[in-house]
Amino acid sequence: MSTLSVGQSSHPAKPQTGRRVGLYCRVSTTGQTAENQLLALRAFASARGWTVVEFVDHGVSGAKEKRPALDALHVAVRGRTLDIVACVKLDRLARSVHHLVAMVREFEALGVDLVVLDQAIDTTTPSGRLLFHVLASISEFERDLIRDRVLAGLKRAKAHGVRLGRPRTAVDVLRARAMLADGKSLRQVAKALHVALATLARAVPRAATAGKRVQA
Repeated sequence: MSTLSVGQSSHPAKPQTGRRVGLYCRVSTTGQTAENQLLALRAFASARGWTVVEFVDHGVSGAKEKRPALDALHVAVRGRTLDIVACVKLDRLARSVHHLVAMVREFEALGVDLVVLDQAIDTTTPSGRLLFHVLASISEFERDLIRDRVLAGLKRAKAHGVRLGRPRTAVDVLRARAMLADGKSLRQVAKALHVALATLARAVPRAATAGKRVQA
């Protein structure tokens, strides 16, 4: 595993002028306008001599996985027609930290930089790239914490006698035996009783007395 030190870049320096930037904006309601976001992004891109392509989602919630303009942006990134993606805030682009980190990892793999104006994130610089290594580490730490909490909860539940896993299906053994005695196949009985074939096969032989409903 390689180590990235402060001020050290894992990629060679890229010229700032002539690069292609995708400006992404999103507004949650159709009554809102993305113009304020676009003005700030256009000014930033213009000052650096970047060629601009705009992607705007109107009336789309940030929680949605599918957003037309964002999907088009991803297509452009994967098609290597963009060098940079820029937005005004991280919550305009990503719906969660995990979504953000996954997106940035893909950008990094494709050699595409990310600029976020309000959070002063700019992966065209060494310090900006370092910030995303930190974000990725935080996201991984968060996943580890969640996993540890889930495992600890399961352990406590087992200690208190809580049965884990899917609830067992009740099988009417008396009815099942009667149907089998009438010449029905095990599969036909299982279908009639709306239980899995394996569940029925386990339940019927284990029945100690007729007329019981047992848990399979």
